[in-house]
Amino acid sequence: MNYVTILNGQRFDIEIRRDGTLLVNGEPRTVDFLSLGPSQYSILMDERSYEAVIDERDGEVQVQLRGRVYAGEVLDERAQLLASGRGGPDVGTGELQIKSPMPGLIVGVLVIEGQQVAQGETLFVLESMKMQNELKAPRDGVVNRVWVQPGQSVEQGKPLLALG
Repeated sequence: MNYVTILNGQRFDIEIRRDGTLLVNGEPRTVDFLSLGPSQYSILMDERSYEAVIDERDGEVQVQLRGRVYAGEVLDERAQLLASGRGGPDVGTGELQIKSPMPGLIVGVLVIEGQQVAQGETLFVLESMKMQNELKAPRDGVVNRVWVQPGQSVEQGKPLLALG
């Protein structure tokens, strides 16, 4: 399972392998993680012991470790796919294809070709597993092309829109 964890603005790519080993930004780590209560944990990492308090509120994670508080978010593979449909953190410049983060049904197309959009503006509403997901513009731009229409079924990874 892969996770992207962002704490105090610093990104960590975490991979938990099937054999139980852990990679953090591609480097192997030896970690033992034990729950001591509802939000308190004991962590043994690289032969050092830590106690941490981890709380999640409104999608934000707060970690108290060694007298410091770290704030951020943790994205699993599904959340990363949703973020990539919203553009994620690294959207670059030039033309950008917005792709479906999961299979589903397009229930709303809220933009037209040639329309100027702002970062965070909702472009589509995608229904998947009986939930409606808003796919948002990852940056400011102009809609160059729309490839889908309401009522259309889409597969994961299908291009929905080109944003210039």
